[in-house]
Amino acid sequence: MKPKYSPFAFVVIILLLSHTLATAQKIYSCNNRYDADFKVYVVSNRYDADLLVFKVDNRYDTDTDGRWFFVENRYDADKKIWFAENRYDADVLIYFVNNRYDAGWRNKNKMHHIF
Repeated sequence: MKPKYSPFAFVVIILLLSHTLATAQKIYSCNNRYDADFKVYVVSNRYDADLLVFKVDNRYDTDTDGRWFFVENRYDADKKIWFAENRYDADVLIYFVNNRYDAGWRNKNKMHHIF
């Protein structure tokens, strides 16, 4: 008895699903820390950051390695963040970079906040 789906089709479906999950980083900035999924603090030095973030202009250009698209509506977001005023109140320290290829994790121990 032959399977209904070929192994190739199964692999393609898995890759498409994982790509969709891996690239989903639409961010909403909350006004209240209790509404946020995690708290971030923007550091002034890239070497102090856990994550180097690049703000993309297109929602389809995002990924979990620091390419974020900020949405206007909380219901469009994959993650909700709150910008802390003190680095000790933050879950993740971020630094905004000017080049998309500089974005990425410097401290992978904090990755669980994004997923």
